[in-house]
Amino acid sequence: MNHLLILPIVLPLLAGSLLLMSGRLGLRWQRLFSCLATFLLLPVAVLLVQKADSGVLTSYALGNWVAPYGIALLLDRLSALLLLLTAILAGFAVLYACRGDDERGASFHALFQFQLLGINGAFLTADMFNLFVFFEILLIASYALLLHGNGRARVAAGLHYVVLNLFGSALFLIALGVLYGVAGTLNMADLAHKVALANADQRPLLAAAGLLLLVVFGLKAALLPLYFWLPRAYSAATAPVAALFAIMTKVGFYSLLRVFTLVFGSAAGPLENLGHDWLWPLALLTLLAGLVGVLAAQSLRMLVSYLVVVSVGTLTAALAVGSVEALDASLYYLIHSTLIAAGLFLLVDMIAQQRGDKVDALVQGPRLMQPHLLGALFFLGAIAVAGLPPLSGFLGKLLLLQSISGGQALLFWPLLLGGGLLTLVALSRAGSTVFWNVGLHMHDRARSDIWRTLVCCALLSASLLLMLGAAPILAYTRATAEQLLELAPYLALVGGGR
Repeated sequence: MNHLLILPIVLPLLAGSLLLMSGRLGLRWQRLFSCLATFLLLPVAVLLVQKADSGVLTSYALGNWVAPYGIALLLDRLSALLLLLTAILAGFAVLYACRGDDERGASFHALFQFQLLGINGAFLTADMFNLFVFFEILLIASYALLLHGNGRARVAAGLHYVVLNLFGSALFLIALGVLYGVAGTLNMADLAHKVALANADQRPLLAAAGLLLLVVFGLKAALLPLYFWLPRAYSAATAPVAALFAIMTKVGFYSLLRVFTLVFGSAAGPLENLGHDWLWPLALLTLLAGLVGVLAAQSLRMLVSYLVVVSVGTLTAALAVGSVEALDASLYYLIHSTLIAAGLFLLVDMIAQQRGDKVDALVQGPRLMQPHLLGALFFLGAIAVAGLPPLSGFLGKLLLLQSISGGQALLFWPLLLGGGLLTLVALSRAGSTVFWNVGLHMHDRARSDIWRTLVCCALLSASLLLMLGAAPILAYTRATAEQLLELAPYLALVGGGR
């Protein structure tokens, strides 16, 4: 049994526990230990990507118990890709936090590690109940991280966020209870076997449980009408927390992709493609609502938060189409949108720190200390997120347009292309307000930080790197999409263990 597979879960679990127990250590040592634990995830994720790229699925049964009783982990190309993306994003976020944001409250680094534990576990688990467990771990950590630094806005956003997610967790448990009561298993591949063999009396209950899961994962992914928590929560969080949260909506998208291609996929018999009729209109409406929010945003943080909503709608539209080409394009766009959104959250924080009491509001403020550098980074981020050449946003959107044809293209193409134009308009307005329409005097307490600037540059330059390395990345995402739709190996490896 290859124990490398469990390291993305064990490392943050041990690190978070030790950081909690070592409260008497100085902040300097906590930072060192947290950074070490976070950056250890990177070589582990690279090795897992190399292992997954062989095309062979790897299962890890804790205690060597097989389905339906055992706790199973599963490594494929998709989970390996998202583990690597999480490791990269977490590394930049923790470096940025070590420049002062971790001083705003207690146990930041322990909570950060537990957040990584929940995210990595959700990407690796092959069991529905343990998906719920890892969801709860990452949500509990995110509750505390959202409130880190205190403040009225954070408390208000946090309360809204907690209540909605508790509601989602309750629905998740109900759905799992129904699935287990009918099928007698929660192992995803074993569940796919049972769903395919369900009789006429069982199918309505299984369909109801599946639609409940659609609601739960739609809430986690921030699909309309369940996205309202996201802009307030992300805009209220501290910059490194918001940057890490950029991967959180992708956990919801991943869950939709995993469950509705495996459990309710092409092997589900009469329940094949359950919920897909809902995904398409919800995706387009989410995309539209996100664009309205981008245009109406009165602050930079809120604007970037609504850009995350736009990316969720775009990704879900590709999932609703469900073809190899659409999934291939969505995975490339997922990498791009996650890294660029995280970089923009960090950039907005640096801008806000130099604008005094105006912070990130889209009003006239004092002159910035680094107007040319920050302006160039803002321009780079704007071009990338709007989808203009020669950056990765352009290639991602081009692939999405090519993957959707026929009647669906008549709705999706105008929304995606028009959305790019509206995004560019909103970002141009924001940039001209912040960088051109400025006061004569610099804010007295304005400061620059070369370390934070380097971290932000690295994240935003990912758009150029994704374009330069597009050939191997697209080869991997294409193979990932093909693997996801080829269900026989999943069913044989995990579900056939009995």
